[in-house]
Amino acid sequence: MRTVTPMEPAERSDGARPPGRRMAPTPPPPGDRRTLSEEVVVVLMLSLFASAVYAVLSLLEAPLAGTVVASANQSTQLARQLAAFVFGLAPVFLVLHLVRRSGEGPGGIGLAIDRPAPDLVRGLGLFAIVGLVGVGLYLGAVELGLNRFVIPAPPLGHWWTVPVLLLSALEAALVEEVIVLGYLATRLRQLSWSPVATVAGSSALRASYHLYQGWGGFLGNLAMGVLFSVLFLRWRRTWPFVVAHFLLDAAAGLGYIAFRDRLPGF
Repeated sequence: MRTVTPMEPAERSDGARPPGRRMAPTPPPPGDRRTLSEEVVVVLMLSLFASAVYAVLSLLEAPLAGTVVASANQSTQLARQLAAFVFGLAPVFLVLHLVRRSGEGPGGIGLAIDRPAPDLVRGLGLFAIVGLVGVGLYLGAVELGLNRFVIPAPPLGHWWTVPVLLLSALEAALVEEVIVLGYLATRLRQLSWSPVATVAGSSALRASYHLYQGWGGFLGNLAMGVLFSVLFLRWRRTWPFVVAHFLLDAAAGLGYIAFRDRLPGF
């Protein structure tokens, strides 16, 4: 007599799960764990994690039911500055995640860290050229009423003013150059945009988000965008522009702190 072995209720012939049995989540392959971890971090940084951090800081700054937190405003000012720096870099992390996920890697958008010395030299050269021309044009535009005077520094009078200023300069350099040059210019060329159209599109975007400064800021950043875009398409390196942008913003902030009493309106 043949013995009949009971069948495990694993799966029905129609592919449906048997009643009363739940599917366990499938763990990702080992190589995908980093990708999934990056994805979770980037999504949270761009959304609710930032809100959670600022909510905690807000709670510390305001008394609850008569409870007073000593020196809360002073201690949380620095925390807010640091949080703004970290969350401000979220779009850069997103770009890096996307290029790694696509298989291009950071080198695909000019962010390979394999030639630091030439990148640094080019960045210093760009800083010297743009800085010398830009300062004169900027102050001239302010005097002519074509530009607002923008205070390029965090709150003054703190021990952390200069470190935060440098972090802010680094954030602006990474966000703008990685996205407007490394990412956008690369993607536009992949979408079959001509070099001229790519330079125009990247430069127009850069100029447009500087319109808060006035028409002088718009035209100055348009010219800088054209120069940076043309050189990026030639060099295919993003780091020189990050270096130049960081030095420009850092010099503007430090110059304001040192010479603010002699500047227009002060």
